[in-house]
Amino acid sequence: MFDIEKSLDKQILDYGKGRPTVIFTEVLDPRQLEAVCYLTRFLRPVLLSSEKEIRKVIKEELDTLDPHRIEFTLSEAVFIEPEKESALLDEFAAEYISARAEDGKNVSMHEARRMVAEPCMFGIFAVRLGLADIVVGGTLHEPVTYFRPLIRFLKKREVTCETGVFILPEEHSENTHPHNLVVFGDVGVNGTMTPEILANVAVDTCTIARNLIPEEVLPKIHGAIVSYSNHGSDEGSSPELVKKATELVPPLLEESCKQDPRYNSIFIEGEVKANVALSERSAMYYGKGNKGKWTGAANAIICPNLDMGNLLYHLYATRFPSAKKFTVLSGVDFRGVDLAKDCSAEDIRLGVKAPILSQLKKGYWRVTPRDTFFRRYRILAINPGSTSTKISVYEGDNELFTEELQHSTEELAPYEGKSITSQFAFRKEAIVDFLSEHKLTPDDLDAVSARGGLVKPIAHGTYKINNQMLEDIEAKIGGEHASNLGALIADELVKENGRPAFITDPIVVDEVAERARITGVKELRRYTVSHALNQIASARRYAEENESFYENLNIIVAHMGGGISVGAHKKGCYIDVNNALNGEGPFSPQRSGSLPVAQLINLCFSGKYSQDEILKLNKGRGGLIDLLGTNDLREVEKMAAQGNQEAIDVFEAQAYQVAKEITSLLPAFDGESVDQIILTGGMARSENLVKKIKEYVFSVGCGVTVYAGENEMIALAKGALRVLQGKEEAREYNPQ
Repeated sequence: MFDIEKSLDKQILDYGKGRPTVIFTEVLDPRQLEAVCYLTRFLRPVLLSSEKEIRKVIKEELDTLDPHRIEFTLSEAVFIEPEKESALLDEFAAEYISARAEDGKNVSMHEARRMVAEPCMFGIFAVRLGLADIVVGGTLHEPVTYFRPLIRFLKKREVTCETGVFILPEEHSENTHPHNLVVFGDVGVNGTMTPEILANVAVDTCTIARNLIPEEVLPKIHGAIVSYSNHGSDEGSSPELVKKATELVPPLLEESCKQDPRYNSIFIEGEVKANVALSERSAMYYGKGNKGKWTGAANAIICPNLDMGNLLYHLYATRFPSAKKFTVLSGVDFRGVDLAKDCSAEDIRLGVKAPILSQLKKGYWRVTPRDTFFRRYRILAINPGSTSTKISVYEGDNELFTEELQHSTEELAPYEGKSITSQFAFRKEAIVDFLSEHKLTPDDLDAVSARGGLVKPIAHGTYKINNQMLEDIEAKIGGEHASNLGALIADELVKENGRPAFITDPIVVDEVAERARITGVKELRRYTVSHALNQIASARRYAEENESFYENLNIIVAHMGGGISVGAHKKGCYIDVNNALNGEGPFSPQRSGSLPVAQLINLCFSGKYSQDEILKLNKGRGGLIDLLGTNDLREVEKMAAQGNQEAIDVFEAQAYQVAKEITSLLPAFDGESVDQIILTGGMARSENLVKKIKEYVFSVGCGVTVYAGENEMIALAKGALRVLQGKEEAREYNPQ
């Protein structure tokens, strides 16, 4: 059976950024609540009930669900009790009165308030007024209280189509419907039936099928407008209606193809007898008799009247109870989900994901118009480098813009020979000027989040920038580094407006146990400097994508960039990592990695190198640079592809040493299993490197996830966002 849910998941994640707001009107139905627990990766849930009532349902009905998943879902949701939302009820009631007036109905404010206080109507008007993007209901309410108001108040076009999607079980012959996928177009949601309406429904049904099902699964969408087998000539009869509708289809389909070339793979045939569209044998013979124009193997069935639509839908539903099924509403721009009363939690998940994907592909959704339920805090992220300053502005976790401000040699000349921190005023002004170009000032920000510098070792988390932190940076307590500028600039930007300024997971995050610090020489102890920001952000991202918390999982992260750090994250604690700054661990493009001690000592005293040269060989001129004369792994791959044996050996060694470092961390988890290995950083873009590492670590027994690149800007924004949303408290910098 085609795994449509996996396909929808991939398409949504590939196609869209951000998560639409979806309002669940019947969340005390255990099926809906269970579905929500598997949907937070794709949407922001608004649950129309109190948290207390929802937890009661979970305790009584959903005790088999993973408690971590439940807690994560509830942490991502907002709980709304409509009758307590006085301001929203007034706004919704006024809109309801206006909408009814257009229908010639006069409604009092009291009556309007009573109507919109009902969960279904509350959800519908939340979508109508832009507070949410999709409303979900139908399992507990009759059509008169949910479906009909949904169509009335959210309808965007004259023609409405409710498309039913079935994924039939394996026992059904695939020769009738390829991959056992069949889509039914229902005209019954329209008050009247005309050839124009039927033609539009036919095209809508097929475009919905194309939106949901990738071309590699169904290269062509074959639509069949079915008719009765009688030969009536009256315009209202099925054959005549279908004939006229069929004539109207080509220009409508052509218009759709102009909007999206994917629709060129749609073929619609009219006046197809029901037995031909639904029977394997008839389809075979019909295809031969039709000169190959249309094979008869229909995967989209358009029914010309309500009776036939209901008959076929319920026929398939009862004959194949194990089939996955859901409906999609196109006439409301996919803003409503109408659930069947006999649906399963899985059907609900599919029924919600389908309109999300449809909205993305149609371009209907970019961002929720109003952030009433999920405030979009505006955050400036700052990441200073040696000759540039990267800045990003986010609204919530949606990136508005990112820019890397380059600082020329001439601009930096006045600071040559001085502490890096002397540049903070100059760099701050560059940021202010750039914000001004985007018509923003520091007063337009809710917070500033900067990459932390070489402060004293601290636990992971988001820290308020305080005087002690600034003093330690000015005193160069941990040395000179461009990241030291971050806290200074952030503090200066908000000094006058009182907005919060933070650093998140600086490179000196140290939660390493004593057993990992001790070496065989008493004078030498291991200390921690690593890519903590991207390490922890990658582990958090994996947890979120699997509806869990960083604090619940055991994860090994390998950050592979100019330096390589491989860290062990044990249930929310960063318990071990190599010192990537000083070249410990695997060799990297620029760093030597851990070396044979005796040979290194002999090299140091050989007279061949000065101390400065040895230090550069360790960090800056080592690794791939020393081995092959390049710091670009892509060049190494090209050399290897051309048969250069030395490059082949070095590439193999690179993958081997990263994998070796990963597996060396297994004791850090004290016998607990590892949930996932994550590969990140620029080198994770190499498919060959990733493939080799996966082969080497296969015996660990967990999966490998790849997050290529350095995701530092969104990590900084999310660090501040967690504090602003109340999901965690900002830490106080006060190291002992």
